Amino acid sequence: MTARANRTERAVVAAKVEWRARLLAARRAIPPHVRTERAVALARSAVDLAATTGGPVCAYLPVGIEPGSPELVAALHAAGHEVLLPVVPAVPGPLDWARYDGPAATAAGPLGLQEPTGPRLGPSAVATARLVLVPALAADRSGRRLGRGGGYYDRTLPLVADDVPLVVVLNDDELVDELPAEPHDRRVTAALLADAGHTPLRGDPLGNRS
Repeated sequence: MTARANRTERAVVAAKVEWRARLLAARRAIPPHVRTERAVALARSAVDLAATTGGPVCAYLPVGIEPGSPELVAALHAAGHEVLLPVVPAVPGPLDWARYDGPAATAAGPLGLQEPTGPRLGPSAVATARLVLVPALAADRSGRRLGRGGGYYDRTLPLVADDVPLVVVLNDDELVDELPAEPHDRRVTAALLADAGHTPLRGDPLGNRS
């Protein structure tokens, strides 16, 4: 790597750190009742979207102040979809997956996650999904996604079939014009927003364009 490329990479990493700090502060400032109202809307939009794609649906149980709620996952399950949830591997790599069988069949896992207690299906299970809901702090109009920096989804999303929607779940103001990105960042195809609902981004495999 050249010195110039090294400087560019460091600048992108620093910019991501700044973005994360601002976004997390903004999420913490959202009143609880607003967060609850948005979670209800996101659950409704997720069920509507899954009705157009079918399953399995790879989703996740939000942690802390992340948009959405456990009810989003429960609503997908109640609608008859097979729902797979991530399991953090012991060694950093692609996420493992297990079927969601209700809140009683989950237990605390690493990184504050609630994980299914059922059989592990392996990282390749994500390749069976017809819809993948992805956590993020923000996304931009061209599909760049900003995560928390752990890299688990960066290692996982390349396993998803090319025609499967990758949909980030966000507050409406977290869809921005442009974000810093690195070469390994896999772009997403749409955002699920509390007010705007399903919002296609550039490269949406369902044939839509922003």
